[in-house]
Amino acid sequence: MSSVVERRLLVNYRVAPEVAASLVPSPMRPQLVDGWAVAGICLIRLGQLRPSWLPGWVGMRSENAAHRIAVEWDGPQGLSTGVYIPRRDSGSAINVLAGGRLFPGEHSLARFDVRETAQDLHVAFTSQDKTISVSVDVRTAERFQGSELFADLAQASDFFQRGAAGFSPTHSGQCLDGLELQTDAWQVEPVDIHSVRSTVFDDQDRFPPGSAVLDCALLMREVPVTWRPLPPLRVAAGSATAGNSAR
Repeated sequence: MSSVVERRLLVNYRVAPEVAASLVPSPMRPQLVDGWAVAGICLIRLGQLRPSWLPGWVGMRSENAAHRIAVEWDGPQGLSTGVYIPRRDSGSAINVLAGGRLFPGEHSLARFDVRETAQDLHVAFTSQDKTISVSVDVRTAERFQGSELFADLAQASDFFQRGAAGFSPTHSGQCLDGLELQTDAWQVEPVDIHSVRSTVFDDQDRFPPGSAVLDCALLMREVPVTWRPLPPLRVAAGSATAGNSAR
């Protein structure tokens, strides 16, 4: 599949590693940066989404969200990195119907509220099942600052670029669907966070006080990408899967 990432906002938290470890399935483990796990929310608007052999004008447009935890695991070729995505939401009924069937990644239906200018961006959504609600307000910035995870924008950009492979649970609970973002035009810009509310990261049963701290946010705009299916990743029996996810 091909598309244009019209906007991709990555809102990132530094998370206590033992808490993150309880949320990811084996054989995955949290990928640590300076002793912290890295988790967050990806708020992405895709345009021109279609099979790669079709022209862009026939593609569809959709608002989507993914809750993510940066992970690593020992694969056949050695150490692999990516993100575990316990929850995907979409404003598109087509994505909900096709996800996990025509392409990897099961989605839940959600209603999005987006307002944006060249400098300011508001993205909010509430899932149809009322279990997930997120609201984010950011403004573009000249400098990347305030992060305790990353020393500069280049380091942050490299970290998230290397986490292009995303795996999400299936209803069977026995394996994870895999999907990889590929682009030759990777570019992120810094933003200042004005406010963030998340029923996931604000949940003190899932993240005890002090175990998930808002760290930074990054913005991508107008980036052409392709999405490559990855072989499913089998999870160990008894591992954290959809039952312990953001669902």
